[in-house]
Amino acid sequence: MHDGKLSLRRFAPVALAALLLASAACSSTKSARRYSREQAANALGKLEKTGLIIGEFQIDGAGSVVDGDTIKVKGLQSSLRLLCIDTEETFKKETERKAFAQGWEAYKKQMRGQSFRPVKMATPLGEDAKHFAQAFFEGVSKVRLERDHPGEIRDFYGRYLAYVFVQKKDGEWVNYNLEAVRTGMAPYFTKYGFSRRFHQEFVDAQNFARSSGLGIWDPKRQHYDDYDERLPWWDERGATIDRFEKQMDGHPDHLVLTRWDAIRTLEKNLNQEVTVLASLAEIRRGDKGPTIAKLARNRTNALEVVFFDKDVFLTSGLDAKQGEYVVIRGKVTKYKDKKSQRERLQMVVASAGQVVERSAELDKALEDPLDTSGLPPVDVRQVEAQPDPDLDKMQFDTLSPDEVPLSKIRPGAVQGD
Repeated sequence: MHDGKLSLRRFAPVALAALLLASAACSSTKSARRYSREQAANALGKLEKTGLIIGEFQIDGAGSVVDGDTIKVKGLQSSLRLLCIDTEETFKKETERKAFAQGWEAYKKQMRGQSFRPVKMATPLGEDAKHFAQAFFEGVSKVRLERDHPGEIRDFYGRYLAYVFVQKKDGEWVNYNLEAVRTGMAPYFTKYGFSRRFHQEFVDAQNFARSSGLGIWDPKRQHYDDYDERLPWWDERGATIDRFEKQMDGHPDHLVLTRWDAIRTLEKNLNQEVTVLASLAEIRRGDKGPTIAKLARNRTNALEVVFFDKDVFLTSGLDAKQGEYVVIRGKVTKYKDKKSQRERLQMVVASAGQVVERSAELDKALEDPLDTSGLPPVDVRQVEAQPDPDLDKMQFDTLSPDEVPLSKIRPGAVQGD
């Protein structure tokens, strides 16, 4: 009995210490959880505001690197998409590793397949770009994020768009995006537009890396071998955006669909015509209903452009522009989605001329005379026209676009967003 009391007294301080430690740990966990939430709220508060300067953020050094053009900041679960660079992919899938093991040339051919355009794929240079980023951010605990345009906050996949600056020991802030291009770890990526703030710096950086044979410009290293195909394609898209943005000055009815205020601009111009720049994500054809061109706003949201006249759609050239940027002018209207019972915005196009950025291939085909060489000879005879006995039986299910009242302009057969 006495020994039992002694043993309790002996271990009481230990138990108390353990209890205090457990309590402290619990308190620390709650504090960390609160800090994490506060951190997330502060991060989102900065990232969701318009303006060029986003702010300074904490990172975990090399551990913040996802790959050569993607990093994570503390307090934010989603990653950042670094502007104007597109490093090659890293090997994330076992299928890619197995294909690569069959040999470099065979691997490239397999990955490209029958694609008309160059494709993204994992390469050894993609791994090198990730290692370069890890070395660049090693020991770094704070970065400054800036935008290229105050109204462009997120990309198609919902990632925040940013230039990332790191402060050196002498106090100078270094633009990582530029350094990735200067060292040949990435090309100057203009597929989604030229840099408005650092265009010449990116051009100079790429010229330096290319003339020095660095990274992706080193013929001895394993990387994409089709940059001479990629760069003109990207630059064409960038030029489309650049031309449109210059036209926007003084035109409140012109808008870029990915901008944060695009929906508000469309609402303000309800039942009026607007001109929109956007990427053509999808085309839906209906045998009886209208043809719908879906302009991408983000991964889950699109603005529908309605063509009631199929010939207008065909001559617009949009068929050849899927996946590319287009400029379209049309009337903004609303319709009620029968499924969700929600009102949705759409644009109605009545003439092919309202598609401003047309397909170069279509324009060339329309301009060139029809080449009939190689076709079998046609027996040209004068035929007397005969009345069609079924003509009186024909019934038209739809009115022409000019006859359709705006209140009836949408049957609700095509889903929105």
